[in-house]
Amino acid sequence: MTQSKLIDVFYDPQYTLSSHHFETTRKAKWIAESLREDPIRGIRFATPEPVLVSDLLLLHSAEYISALQSGLPIELAESQGFAWDQYLLPMTLSTTGGMVAAMIAAIEVGVAGTLSTGLHHARKDSGCGFCTINGLALAAKKALTKGVQSVLILDLDAHCGGGTQDCISGDSRIYQLDISVDGFDQYKPSNNSRLVMVDDGYDYLTTVEYELENLLDEGRSFDLCIYNAGMDPFEFCTNGGKEGISMRTLARREELVFSWCRSHSIPVAFTIAGGYLGGRLDQCDLIRLHRMTVQAAAHAFLDTGI
Repeated sequence: MTQSKLIDVFYDPQYTLSSHHFETTRKAKWIAESLREDPIRGIRFATPEPVLVSDLLLLHSAEYISALQSGLPIELAESQGFAWDQYLLPMTLSTTGGMVAAMIAAIEVGVAGTLSTGLHHARKDSGCGFCTINGLALAAKKALTKGVQSVLILDLDAHCGGGTQDCISGDSRIYQLDISVDGFDQYKPSNNSRLVMVDDGYDYLTTVEYELENLLDEGRSFDLCIYNAGMDPFEFCTNGGKEGISMRTLARREELVFSWCRSHSIPVAFTIAGGYLGGRLDQCDLIRLHRMTVQAAAHAFLDTGI
């Protein structure tokens, strides 16, 4: 990889095209507007090409993709929990395109990101948990066609990434490290996936640090990290939050992840993942949480001169 003076963050208004109003289908716009109004040095926006329907068939079943196209059967088309409309599939083609574009850019220059969300619960044959297409797994599989030998999917969303585990099952070239604080979408780990449940939020940061270092102690090596940077572990998030995981804790987590990738020369493609309004978490604070991911990427890969 070559040194980057600017970090591409991929976004397109199509990320929020669906008429279903929910954080997963709306917050990319909020974050993009914030980054335009209050830029982070070294970050530039880039517009991704949507993936093709044929690309989705590399990962998902033809029956499921047909349902997303037509809306029938409705229970399959809405299996992720969103009301189906004609814009749902174009939206997910765009957000998935953003994840793939971030992967390609990261391989080339070391780091890139996307404001895509709603990825890691989607299975081969259906959606689940506000996730329609598993862009993490699809980007990993496409990376393998570009000379990458081994991919780490690092999932730090509050909830378990059972959809990703389903999509990468049996492919030893892709390894999932999944550190969760909420049991939704829990699964039985396999040879290429590790699920760590954190019961005490005050142990969260040390657990992330230990698990990252243990990956390499076990003799693994990775040519690429795809990072699902969920902010729903935040203690005031009503959907997944864990007491003891403060905004400061998550800021330090982001610094840790990007520093780890940088120090081991592992290109990293990040996406924003979970984070939901309610209770003591308003829109301003949710945006602030997700901006921390972008800020940490810029600090680690630009300010240190890699």
